[in-house]
Amino acid sequence: MEVTMERFLAWKILPRLMMFVMTFMYIRVIEWGMSLDDITTQQSAMVSVVTGAMTGAFAVWLGSERKA
Repeated sequence: MEVTMERFLAWKILPRLMMFVMTFMYIRVIEWGMSLDDITTQQSAMVSVVTGAMTGAFAVWLGSERKA
């Protein structure tokens, strides 16, 4: 069975893989932030930026889904 490029793109593997990796890294950043004894302003700003980026990426990902 030959897999054509259109069929491969229809599976949306790359966007799903990217969302999985972003979710994994987001969880790791949150764990890192919570493990710190005394979090600095810069460290909390990094956690905040990563959270904002994840929220934006999730919104774009959900907005790009086809309406059935």
